[in-house]
Amino acid sequence: MERSGPSVGGVIVTPSSERRPALRVLRWLVLGGAVLVAASVLGAMVLGSRHVSAVSAGRIFDVDGVPARPIAMVLGAQADAGRPSAFLAARLDLAVELYEKGRIRAVLVSGDNTPDSDFETTVMRSYLIAQGIPRERVVEDPAGFDTYDSCVRARDVFGVEEMIILTQLYHLERAIAICTDIGIDAVGVGDVSVREKFPTLYATGERREKAANIKMAWDLLTRRTPRQDPFTPALLEAADEL
Repeated sequence: MERSGPSVGGVIVTPSSERRPALRVLRWLVLGGAVLVAASVLGAMVLGSRHVSAVSAGRIFDVDGVPARPIAMVLGAQADAGRPSAFLAARLDLAVELYEKGRIRAVLVSGDNTPDSDFETTVMRSYLIAQGIPRERVVEDPAGFDTYDSCVRARDVFGVEEMIILTQLYHLERAIAICTDIGIDAVGVGDVSVREKFPTLYATGERREKAANIKMAWDLLTRRTPRQDPFTPALLEAADEL
């Protein structure tokens, strides 16, 4: 005879002893799924880190050793009100140094030029001009909302084929890898001056790069399209390339 639990108001109630195995199976399935997701994410981080290291190998220099290029691109970071943050200023100072040494002829400042980011590229351009780079040599990309966007737009909107990338050292490998993968001959100079001044923030940036490598892989795999703008010759003209 088939057994069933007691009936309450016409509804058969399953004894708790019969529910426990099903709950245990469900818990193990959930746990197994969580472990699988975590392992996949960790694996993607490791593979992403290896990829950017391999692609950027031999392409990172100091200011004195970097090969000359007509253009340097300074990647944005959220500005303070009316002025660059310490991390952003350090990136911009590299551009000033390269310009003064005759290693570059023009600078592309790429970032998020919205109120939420305190108008990054406006602040960046003003800073470079105040430091002595002629205003006609500095061109803004106001829609470089992330590193991938900045690299793709440098190619598609501004016609860049080769350049020097300027950012913090922990960020540089990924930026070079993106540019290389989309067909830009990129080398870079990485700032480390802020590491001693802001060790905690610098370490935080290093940790974030591991997760950012996953996004980079997805962007490159899907060939995500950044904001589309018409081609402008302004940067090539600033670099005397037209």
